[in-house]
Amino acid sequence: MSSSKPLSAPPKMSSLSSRGVNSTSSMSPTRASGSLPSNKNPAVPTPTRQPYSSPSYETFAPRTAAQRERMGRVAALTAGPWSSANNEEQKDSSSDFDEPITLTSAMCPPKSSTYNTSSSSNDSTISSVTDQKINNTLQHTINATQNLSTLIKHTASLRLALRASINIANDVSERHSDLLRHSGELSAAAERLQHEEQVLTRRAEEIGKPLKHYDAVDRIGPLVGVLFKEGGRVVVRGIAKLHVDNDEEFVRVLEEIDEAVEFFGEDGGGAEVFGRPGSGGSSSNNRRGGRERTASQQPFQATASGSAEYYRRACALQDAALELLRVGVADRISQTSSQIQDALKLPKVPIAADKLEASLVYTRFHGISRRSNALINIARKRVETLGSGSLAASSYEDFLTLCRNTYCGARETLLTTTIRSHMDILKERHGLVGMTRLASVFLIRLCTVETALYLDFFGDPDKRRQTTKKVKGATSDGDDEKEAEENEGGDDASAFKRLGSSSSHQPGTAIASQILSEDATYRDAEFQSMLGSLCSALHRTIRRGLVSVLDLDVLCQVVSVLREERSAANSTSTTLAAARAVSGVIQDAQERLIFCANTSLHKEVVRFKPTSADLNYPGKLLGEKPKAAIIIEGEEGAGGATKKAEKEEAEINDAVAAQLRVYESWFPPMRSVLRILSKIFRVVEPRVFEDIALSAVQACTKSLKDGSSHILRASGQIHADLFLVKHLLILREQLSPFDIQLRSVERQLDFSEAGKAVSRFLANRNRRLFSMSTENALVTLLREGVSVQESSVDSKRDLEDCLRSACNDFIEHTTSSLLGPISRFVDQCKNASSDGSTDILRKESFMNGIVVKGMFGNAYDNLESELGNVSTQMKLYLENSSTQSILLKPVVRKITRALEEARRFIDEVPNDENDWDTELRDEVLKSASAFETRVKAATSTKQDSN
Repeated sequence: MSSSKPLSAPPKMSSLSSRGVNSTSSMSPTRASGSLPSNKNPAVPTPTRQPYSSPSYETFAPRTAAQRERMGRVAALTAGPWSSANNEEQKDSSSDFDEPITLTSAMCPPKSSTYNTSSSSNDSTISSVTDQKINNTLQHTINATQNLSTLIKHTASLRLALRASINIANDVSERHSDLLRHSGELSAAAERLQHEEQVLTRRAEEIGKPLKHYDAVDRIGPLVGVLFKEGGRVVVRGIAKLHVDNDEEFVRVLEEIDEAVEFFGEDGGGAEVFGRPGSGGSSSNNRRGGRERTASQQPFQATASGSAEYYRRACALQDAALELLRVGVADRISQTSSQIQDALKLPKVPIAADKLEASLVYTRFHGISRRSNALINIARKRVETLGSGSLAASSYEDFLTLCRNTYCGARETLLTTTIRSHMDILKERHGLVGMTRLASVFLIRLCTVETALYLDFFGDPDKRRQTTKKVKGATSDGDDEKEAEENEGGDDASAFKRLGSSSSHQPGTAIASQILSEDATYRDAEFQSMLGSLCSALHRTIRRGLVSVLDLDVLCQVVSVLREERSAANSTSTTLAAARAVSGVIQDAQERLIFCANTSLHKEVVRFKPTSADLNYPGKLLGEKPKAAIIIEGEEGAGGATKKAEKEEAEINDAVAAQLRVYESWFPPMRSVLRILSKIFRVVEPRVFEDIALSAVQACTKSLKDGSSHILRASGQIHADLFLVKHLLILREQLSPFDIQLRSVERQLDFSEAGKAVSRFLANRNRRLFSMSTENALVTLLREGVSVQESSVDSKRDLEDCLRSACNDFIEHTTSSLLGPISRFVDQCKNASSDGSTDILRKESFMNGIVVKGMFGNAYDNLESELGNVSTQMKLYLENSSTQSILLKPVVRKITRALEEARRFIDEVPNDENDWDTELRDEVLKSASAFETRVKAATSTKQDSN
């Protein structure tokens, strides 16, 4: 047999299949290859199938059940009709032969070399077997060919089916596009129809809106008791069917009336014909708030449009509805006030202050506050809903103003007499100062109670309710902490609570302030004006008492008490009216205090005329010392425990008495100035105090200088100098705590050129009296005739200059008194040698040696007495030892300088001239040195002792 390639039917089938329809093999390669017959004959090798390694798309996009069913039908169509019988025959035939038979070998005759000539007996057998194999092979080939032909036909029909599917898909796509186009057209048509529906709805509402308001005006009339007769020409008032206590229905009716007023007034033009509601009202017609004039009292106008007429009717309905509110609030308040006055006989018989809060004045008003607050809140909410600028809101604002004015007038009528009577009683019982404090506390309490009552009528209950819940939560937490602290503190905490400490009231005050701060209704101008009128009773009573008070201490106490009470009143916003009233009283008290202070200063300082007792210096100072010494000696001689106790008490009393005696030893004008300034320092404004102190210090300094001149004539130079130094030092020391500048600029009008200016004015015949420029003759006259002179005044600087001058005078006079004739000798020598030559000085009689020696001897002899006198007087006038030392140092320097000049002049005179010799010169110089040594020793001893 020939070694040709074995028949491979499946590859041929695949190639044919690929030449036929490629899409079919690619769609189901597994099903196509699996449908081929398998040749199990080992001579015919079966082609090996390669596994499909491409990734499955099922992992990424799983197919639905419908898709899998559709793919199964396609796979069934692509599988060829293979014959199972042929396959079985092939298997049987192939099993019989071990040698594979190809198509070529079957069609070609056998080779001769393959047959053995010797074995002729077997030729027939071999030939039959070969024929049988050829027949099988041919049969197999025919079957495969038929199968391939069938597969090709099936593939062609599948191709046609695929083309038909593609056409169907294209048709579906076109229909889908048409469906989308038709859907867009339908959507646009639907939107257009919806827009047209909205437009038609708005037009229908616009058409029906006026009809709604017309129907409301015609329907609501009988509800509020208003009938329009004769076509609206006549408005008749009757009994209303609607009750204000029915909140929901009444509010609904008000809303409909307000909408009708707004519509007919703005859109219908009714406001232009009859005016805005409330705009034509006057103060005498506040009860109607301007509504009657624009609605009921306006005459019927036949020429007016229907909208304008219905605007007039809507205004009449609104006025009738508000009349129901006015009757429920304003008339009820007036009626209650009249009943209280009749029951309590007010204002003839005032109510006791301690019974005021429990009287009918508060209980009756608390009884009507709930209903009044509900009605007032209806009007307030309508204003908030409509807005303050709308037509219908003006009537509600007029109603609220009417209610506030009625309430405030009634409360003022009920309380004025009682408050004034209580103020007068307090003044009679406790005086002006005690009355000031008690009356202020009473007014603060009154303002708090009145504010709470006012909020019961006009407050917003929603805000107060919310705030109260918050405060209750905070209070409950605080109460728990307080109970824990009290349990820990024990008896001390309960005792502290029983004492009524002010700190125990602080939480209540804080809670009340927090509640009131949320609702600012009490800040209404009408209510604050009413509180101010009630608090004016304090101003009235205290002002009448201040007019007759001349005591500065009383006035200062009044101002101090009022300031404390004003701080307490300013601590809460509910008592600001009391704080304003107290501030007015403080201003009056300060004015009275300033007037009295200026009057006292003018009387006791400026116009002071000293007596001999006032100028008894050093007698007034010497009168203190013996008394103090005698008392101290008596105390030192006492013994024992009782004596010691009496001694300590006496020392305390003596210290106070000594301080008073020192104060009494001051010069009266200075004492008055310091006393008045110390009193008014804390109770007047700083600028006012500085102005008063400025003039007072000037007047006091002048008075001290005048007193020093009187003492100079009566007691001598040293007493006059020490008097002035003492009092100026005290004045400067006492003024330092005030921390004031004592500086001002004084302006004065100078009329010195007025005569010349008038002469030029009269001489000018072309003067322009009515010219509106700077060339006006009157302006020129005033500018040239009157001038302003400014001068700077510095009382502190003047005080320092005066003190410096007084100290210098004391130093000069003390130096002269200690030097005695030596001072005159030095002055004579200076005058004699003024031309620079010593010839005249040598021949002068005062330069005689014996005379100079006697002069130094007399001076040294008198030095002890003079030093003692100076030391004694300085101790008497100046208690501070450092001040004494400061004043004595310049004295010692001046004495030393004078002695040096005396030595120089003595050395210029030669011996044997004018009785001078060496021995005499030495004695004189020794006397001068001894004089200087004694002065220095005395001052140093004084400093050491100090």
